[in-house]
Amino acid sequence: MKLRPLYALILLPGLAAAQTGDLRLPITLAADSTDYDGKSSMMMFQGLRLSQGTTNIEADEGRATKIDFEDSTWHFNGNVVIDVEAGHIESDSAELRFKDTQLRLAIFEGAPATFELRRPDSDEITYAEAGRLKYDFDTGTVEFSGDAIISEGGNRISSSYLLYNIVEQRISAQSSGEGDEKVKITVIPETAEERLPRGDELP
Repeated sequence: MKLRPLYALILLPGLAAAQTGDLRLPITLAADSTDYDGKSSMMMFQGLRLSQGTTNIEADEGRATKIDFEDSTWHFNGNVVIDVEAGHIESDSAELRFKDTQLRLAIFEGAPATFELRRPDSDEITYAEAGRLKYDFDTGTVEFSGDAIISEGGNRISSSYLLYNIVEQRISAQSSGEGDEKVKITVIPETAEERLPRGDELP
């Protein structure tokens, strides 16, 4: 049985890599309306469209403590769509925290929030959904909670809680212990043709 596609999941590192590589590029921000709250030092946007390099973000509403990535927190609400070079994220809300021009924390919430990634070495799409996703870049962990599902190539794992350790390439799944909810794994076995070295044929 082949679980490699699920354990090789790298959803948001693509976002981090795109942000890190694009941080010196100009930020383009367009909005239907803009307001500034001096008491909270918060910029507020309606109909926000933000892009920097290969990263594009759209949301019904957006708030930011600063319009840079030096030390700021961005909040997005309503039909949040984030596109990076090989990934696509949709959620009801998102929070991105930057420190010293590095993306430190990303939180996505939705009913559900959905994530798609096409890896450079494969035409297959890795798909995930969850009520909440928290990616801590300092610890290198991604937490999926709330009916979490990750699938690729027909292989699928679902649970009320999934924790993915990027460095160790290890995924842990836990059930809530309530009702019939269990950790479920579906694996599509390789065919004989898929196990053959390239160029070989079945007799």
